[in-house]
Amino acid sequence: MAEAAEFQETFRGTAPPATFPRFRTVVTLLAVLLVFLGVTQLPNAPAAHADGTGSRTVSVSVDSLTPVAPTQNDKITISGTVTNKGRSTVNAGRIGLRVGPLLTTRSEIDDIGDRTAFSPGTDGAELSGHTQKIGKLQPGISREFTLTVPAKDLNLDRDGVYPLGVSFSGQTTDQPYERVLGIRRTLLPWQPSGTDGKKTQVTFLWPLISSTHLTARTESDQQQTPIFPNDDLAAELAPGGRLQQLVALGKNLPVTWVIDPDLLATVEAMTKSYRVAGPDGKDTPGRGQAVANQWLGQLQKAVDGKEVVALPFGDPDLASLAHHGGALSHLQSATELAATTVDTILHVKPRTDFAWPVDGAVDPSIVGVATSAGAHNIIARSDSLREPDGSPYAPTAARPIGGGNTAVVADARLSTAFEGDLTRAGETSLAVQQFLAQSLMINKQAPENERSIVVAPQRMPSTSQAQAMATALGGLSAGRWTQPLADLGDAAKAKPDPAASRRVPGPGSYPDALRAQELPKEAFEAIRETQKGLSSFKTILTSPDRVVIPFGSAIMREMSTSWRGNPAGAAEFRTAVDSYLDTLRNQVSLVKKSDPTLSGRSAVLPVTVKNGLLQGIDGLYLQLESSQPNRLKVTDKQPVKIDGGHSQSVKFETRAYANGPVKVTAQLYTADGQRIGKEMDFTVHVTSITPMVLLVIAGGVLLLVLAGLRIYLKRKRSGKPDSAGNGPEADGEGPSDDGGNNGDEPERPGDQAADTGARSGDPSRPGEKVER
Repeated sequence: MAEAAEFQETFRGTAPPATFPRFRTVVTLLAVLLVFLGVTQLPNAPAAHADGTGSRTVSVSVDSLTPVAPTQNDKITISGTVTNKGRSTVNAGRIGLRVGPLLTTRSEIDDIGDRTAFSPGTDGAELSGHTQKIGKLQPGISREFTLTVPAKDLNLDRDGVYPLGVSFSGQTTDQPYERVLGIRRTLLPWQPSGTDGKKTQVTFLWPLISSTHLTARTESDQQQTPIFPNDDLAAELAPGGRLQQLVALGKNLPVTWVIDPDLLATVEAMTKSYRVAGPDGKDTPGRGQAVANQWLGQLQKAVDGKEVVALPFGDPDLASLAHHGGALSHLQSATELAATTVDTILHVKPRTDFAWPVDGAVDPSIVGVATSAGAHNIIARSDSLREPDGSPYAPTAARPIGGGNTAVVADARLSTAFEGDLTRAGETSLAVQQFLAQSLMINKQAPENERSIVVAPQRMPSTSQAQAMATALGGLSAGRWTQPLADLGDAAKAKPDPAASRRVPGPGSYPDALRAQELPKEAFEAIRETQKGLSSFKTILTSPDRVVIPFGSAIMREMSTSWRGNPAGAAEFRTAVDSYLDTLRNQVSLVKKSDPTLSGRSAVLPVTVKNGLLQGIDGLYLQLESSQPNRLKVTDKQPVKIDGGHSQSVKFETRAYANGPVKVTAQLYTADGQRIGKEMDFTVHVTSITPMVLLVIAGGVLLLVLAGLRIYLKRKRSGKPDSAGNGPEADGEGPSDDGGNNGDEPERPGDQAADTGARSGDPSRPGEKVER
């Protein structure tokens, strides 16, 4: 009857039903006759149609399958939902189970969720005695179902992976005969007892990474209270949040923790007082201290005794650094900071000798950058470092790639099993079953070879993805075909498979989709400019760590892998960091002054420098530059040293050569000639240096000289006779005995006094005292 149904549906697809009404009636009667004679069964595999008929009429969702890896004595419970997607009411609906033939390749496992049409040859017969009646199902209506069946009733005679189909059968008013109207397939890994061969060792990486939540901005208080752009991280740390779930789920799993130390540093900052930037520019107190403290406490317990791999601080994008010329010194600093951060906060010694490029995609330049900071183990992926076509099995993850470096190649299928939207229960259940099926198939490929497989999932799994990962690992806990090997370090030291590929793919093999997400060259140029400004600024600070530490961390965050797919956010973050550095640099500024006036050839010109920082500055120089040195010359640069929150007046000697206005530019410089703050222009007015002023000054000097000469001559006339008796008195030209003068000028009191003094010093007069 199935063949008859397929024949009937084939003709229905070639012409509308109204075209061949008699032919359709004949086919239907023929089908009924065949059923009556026992030749075949009722049709259950009609072809799908755009009008909603056929095996896609009803949507079937398998929301859970427990246990996920059953044994012979288990009862398998399957639950889900059916929804009528058609336009007709379904009558006599029934849920049934169908077991398909044993799968033999990993590709068949990949395809199991893509097929939605019923295929009697591959989906198998409905399992008798294990159905559930649904009854009438109207259009758009959903019904839940639960089927329970003993595992032994599935009659699985061989170990391996089986497709398990959940089908919905019924009839519609326009086609009043029973057929399969919908089916959903899942996978059943079946190995009820231990493997006859060797178990596969599995290392599962458990990433604890988040996007950037902290900039360089802090309050200007002594504690440097951090200012967060938002308080989103608190929601991730709270119960039920993504990061809280990762810690809660991972604490009981045999995993290797892979942590970005920047996340730890950010959460640790939240345990104290912090602020959150407001949209109106007003900062508000952060409220995540309690959840931050609780989360860190839980994480410390979760990683106790476990291997922790610390990524470089900020999780820098190794591919972007390699392809666009990023500074390798930043990577070295980020690696060193990673070790101290994890040790200080979690009290464990992390491993920093592993590098993890995005999606495990590598090329020679990425390997070169990754190993430049001391990481000699590169976490790659098998869809990048590929095996030759036709390789019969998945080899051990570790393999040497030259230069003392080891590529730890994660299995691509297992590593990507939990990507996509897993918020729907049906998708989550299928992801878990596919992961378990793939792990069993790996073991079945070469059961005689003991192999070490690594799983490196996406960097930031969502809550639903993390829950699916934990469920899948729980399914492996029985250890029937795998054994946990939690330490990534042990996986890196495993004996390499001699047949495994060891050739790092060339530059042209790097995926275009990943290359398009990289940080551009302009981003690294901006980072270099910010670093240059920071290096210059710190030289004038008396407490440079208050600036270097927050800005150094922010620069590392600018290179984070988390910016992939968010170029606008990355650019905004870089701009914010650079702008805040400029704000701090501008706190050391020149105080605006009014235009001064010089009234002489030389004068002192004061300029005030203000230090708005909390700490002092030193090693700074102020320089004035005259626009017309031939008119106004200013002395060389002057050193500046100011305590925090104070100002200083710096004085410059000037010399004027001509009158008129002269523009002067003031600028602060570091010792290496880097500008600090904005320049300031002002005008000096020279108004007293004129020819008339110079003439008056010369005349005044001449009068002083003449006055001095006259006094000298006058004193000479009033002096005593020389040894020959040729003095003024001997000639009768001196003063008369009565003290009168010669009658040519008025007598002045000083003349008589001078004369008296001369006589008092005459040694020829007995009884007079001589002063020496």
